[in-house]
Amino acid sequence: MSAAAPPAPARLPRSLANFGRRTAQRLLDALLPPACALCGDAEAGALLCPACCAQFFSAAANGLRCACCANPLPQLPPATLDASALHAADAVPAQPAGPATTEPVLPQLCGQCQQQRPAYARTVVACDYALPLDQLVLQLKFGQRLAYAGLMAQQLRDAVLRQPGYRLPELLCPVPLGPRRLAERGYNQALEIARPLARQLGIALAPRLLLRVRDTAPQSLVTASARQHNLAAAFAVRSAAQVRGRHIGIVDDVMTSGSTLQEIAATLQRYGASRISNLVFARTPPH
Repeated sequence: MSAAAPPAPARLPRSLANFGRRTAQRLLDALLPPACALCGDAEAGALLCPACCAQFFSAAANGLRCACCANPLPQLPPATLDASALHAADAVPAQPAGPATTEPVLPQLCGQCQQQRPAYARTVVACDYALPLDQLVLQLKFGQRLAYAGLMAQQLRDAVLRQPGYRLPELLCPVPLGPRRLAERGYNQALEIARPLARQLGIALAPRLLLRVRDTAPQSLVTASARQHNLAAAFAVRSAAQVRGRHIGIVDDVMTSGSTLQEIAATLQRYGASRISNLVFARTPPH
């Protein structure tokens, strides 16, 4: 009589396994001396060295962007700027931005946003989604490098405070992941950025204000013409009272076509938000 096969070892639930990996990565990040995440300079003593910070995240590196969608604008002489394109809610005294403040530049809109305004009023980004900065996003999103979220939040904070006359949102909320993708990844990268960003800006964080009520195909796998349809009715608001009459800031890691942020902003408007801003680490340049 043959012996019975030994029982298969029990497998950890995916959420618990993801938690273990995240904890191990945090311990590793804490124990190893930090090197610059972009150039690898081990003497930097931080995740971003001063040279890379100046090269990729300064006001000069970012150039002039559309105030609404954050796409790059041509560098025009001041006399050609159209002040009528400025949203009235931005016409307030600039908030102090510390030593990184540059000479104020009037926020402008690109031709597309002048012709058809999105549901959101403003977008602030820290950089373009391009080499080598895309690696920060990919490592945070798929490589469990959660320490990069704080680095990204810091650069986004600096970009926000550089905006002349920009009125800060009253509430921050991250773009939510669907249940399936959240279970697979174990964390929401937008929330990981939003937590330190809210602390640094002194803004309340509502991590569960937005709900993704149905799983959608990843936007990167959907054609540009089908992206808005893919997201139709994908989001809901948990508490209308938190939204009504308030300026809401949506936090995300990358903005590509803007379809996700447009759908969220339209949803928030239906629940009574007075104004919506996007605070996004990286903007995919137009092709």
